[in-house]
Amino acid sequence: MPEIQSYTMNFGPQHPAAHGVLRLVLELEGEVIYRADPHIGLLHRATEKLAESKPFNQSIGYMDRLDYVSMMCNEHAYVRAIETLTGIEAPIRAQYIRTLFDEITRILNHLMWLGAHGLDIGAMTVFLYAFREREELMDVYEAVSGTRMHATYYRPGGVYRDLPGRMPDFKASKWRKQKDADRLNRGRDGSLLDFIAAFAADFPGRVDDYETLLTDNRIWKQRTVGIGVVSPERAQALGFSGPMLRGSGIAWDLRKTQPYAAYEHMDFDIPVGVNGDCYDRYLVRIEEMRQSNRIILQCIDWLRANPGPVMTRNRKVAPPSREDMKDDMESLIHHFKLFTEGYCVPEGEVYSAVEAPKGEFGVYLVSDGANKPFRLKVRAPGFAHLSALDEMVRGHMLADLVAIIGTQDIVFGEIDR
Repeated sequence: MPEIQSYTMNFGPQHPAAHGVLRLVLELEGEVIYRADPHIGLLHRATEKLAESKPFNQSIGYMDRLDYVSMMCNEHAYVRAIETLTGIEAPIRAQYIRTLFDEITRILNHLMWLGAHGLDIGAMTVFLYAFREREELMDVYEAVSGTRMHATYYRPGGVYRDLPGRMPDFKASKWRKQKDADRLNRGRDGSLLDFIAAFAADFPGRVDDYETLLTDNRIWKQRTVGIGVVSPERAQALGFSGPMLRGSGIAWDLRKTQPYAAYEHMDFDIPVGVNGDCYDRYLVRIEEMRQSNRIILQCIDWLRANPGPVMTRNRKVAPPSREDMKDDMESLIHHFKLFTEGYCVPEGEVYSAVEAPKGEFGVYLVSDGANKPFRLKVRAPGFAHLSALDEMVRGHMLADLVAIIGTQDIVFGEIDR
């Protein structure tokens, strides 16, 4: 028998299980992985450099496009950095709206992860279930910002506008019968908060459906239990955060340890794993969806009881209302200057981080007193996780690599910044 030699193989960047443009150069002996070398740069869009060439307020939309399934959480870190340097504080109602949408975004992210991770490992049905729920939350994004994904809803000093009093509904057309429109409009006859409340009341049952499909599924457990084990000490040393760190048993969550927005008023728990394997990270994210649902219900109760402004009155950073702009010359000048040259941020540097769905998403901002950043550096959670891929996959089979990429929940926009 000839002796089997190790060989090198490309995994990606077009492979569907590579989650986008990930290219791994694998050293294999048979089907056992001895080394995995991630090659990044195929999606590089120079977001950090582009942000240094534009006024502060024109770079909010770039944040959405970094991790493009955690849109508003990314905006939150950037907007908080600007607010810290300028000394502006958003009204309390805006803080609760931000908390509400951070948690809606967390559920959106975890649903995307669950569907894609399940599909990678061979579970087709959960993908369809997860996207059914994502569709309703995408409608919520569209109702507040006008767009389904890249919202640019958070602004320095608050949010773009208050929550709408009515949920947009579907109309009959030559493509959609009235009966179908009526079915789709069920639950849309109230305000946006009513729609989210109905979703949140229904959602725990939907999560039960996912767990019925997967949690005790023999094939799912064979593919995830004991795969990609990371000890608590290694998880810390490798710079893990979010579910990757909590899956290894470390209860670190910025919403509890360094509260921001309205999180200090929220009652929720931090789920942690025991074994630090793919299965534990799955269980952590499933429980996070349930905890996010708890926070959403608390935010809805508070927002219903407490109307108020959602944007600062500081006209140097917040545009005047349309009525003021058309009646008052000074408001028109403020509006024009704000949207052409932006505003100057005082000199200084700041690091602002939020607990994004994938982990700690931070923005390091340096201002020299001009109307655009002197330096902008993004701390993306996925970058640290991907750099640990080699260590996590050594000794595993090729099929296990797919499960480990799935458990890392990688989105390449934030890695190839």
